[in-house]
Amino acid sequence: VGAHEFIERLPLGYDTRLEQRGVNLSLGQRQLISFARAVVANTAILILDEATASVDSYTERAIQIALQRLLAGRTGVVIAHRLATVRKADRIIVLQDGCIVETGTHAELLRERGLYHRLYSLNYASFDDIPEALLRDATQPST
Repeated sequence: VGAHEFIERLPLGYDTRLEQRGVNLSLGQRQLISFARAVVANTAILILDEATASVDSYTERAIQIALQRLLAGRTGVVIAHRLATVRKADRIIVLQDGCIVETGTHAELLRERGLYHRLYSLNYASFDDIPEALLRDATQPST
């Protein structure tokens, strides 16, 4: 899942002693270690809550690659605010205020031009390319 590379760079490699809760590792490194543990556990279902939250772009990409490997042949429930984390999911369920408002694949949800499309556009478009109406819609509280 991509942990081997950074483990080899630790002062003592695989013999490096980790402190309780991995406090001597970065958040991204702790995530990759948790993915490696999930592979060893070999469970049929994985629940991942904000797997890419609070990490830099480089680490986010490494985690996304690890997630693809980790979820291969398994059922995964992935809770994410970063839409790149769920782009390749077989089915995306979009929640707003605790209610399901859309379901579909990444491509289907973009075609529907609903909430997922607005959020995706806000996250991945150049700020200058985002129409004012879209910005206004995204900042309005839902009813």
